[in-house]
Amino acid sequence: RAREELIAELGSCFLCADLGIVPELEPRPDHASYLASWLKVLSGDKRAIFVAAGHAQRAVSYLHYLQPDQIDEGEAA
Repeated sequence: RAREELIAELGSCFLCADLGIVPELEPRPDHASYLASWLKVLSGDKRAIFVAAGHAQRAVSYLHYLQPDQIDEGEAA
């Protein structure tokens, strides 16, 4: 479960960066337990962060693919 949560959190960060959304600055009470579970995964597998980031990026790319194409203002005129 920690692996899936890590992928989801990374995907959320990637989407926020793409869309220019500033994340919450106040820590939530459950962040410590999430971090603890992620640390177990990351300490047990040196490639886990790269695998998780790859899955997250593919999910984000898929979400972008689902969006309708935007028409540039120059093309609309």
